[in-house]
Amino acid sequence: MKKLKLVFPCEGYADEWDAIIKEMEIETIDITPYSLKHRTSDYNEYLRIVRSFASGIDIPAGKVKAATYFLVEDTKKRILGAIDIRFDLNEYLYNYGGNIGYGIRPSERRKGYATKMLALALDVCRQSGLKKVLVTCDEDNIGSRRTIEKNGGVLENIVVCEGENVMRFWINLV
Repeated sequence: MKKLKLVFPCEGYADEWDAIIKEMEIETIDITPYSLKHRTSDYNEYLRIVRSFASGIDIPAGKVKAATYFLVEDTKKRILGAIDIRFDLNEYLYNYGGNIGYGIRPSERRKGYATKMLALALDVCRQSGLKKVLVTCDEDNIGSRRTIEKNGGVLENIVVCEGENVMRFWINLV
């Protein structure tokens, strides 16, 4: 597999950011993770938002401190996917959303990138002092389930959220 790394959003990725969002909008219903776009189509505003969330400053009510990363090849700027690490859990995240949300660019799916991206994110979680993380996926999302299980996820239960069965997995980091 190619050498992959996580990079925090920064200057130089505006065109790729726009491209992955457009590809997801064409191919899927939702931008995943939500933090890949937030509610803006302006990359400079996006950078301001992700920096705010990562610093824990000026976070909107109901949201938690979080860091979003792009998955890229070591020597290229093509964004293959994105992952959001939430360092705290509010009630909604504890029940349905989890500590981590991720998505792979539709044209890059089924290449093992999600598994590697989650593994890299778990290293970030360990470095931040988290002892375990909650990762969830819809019950019918077989690829995401396998990604979570390959990274040590243990199914706790299945809950219903907005009519969908959501699987809740815990991953121990110690």
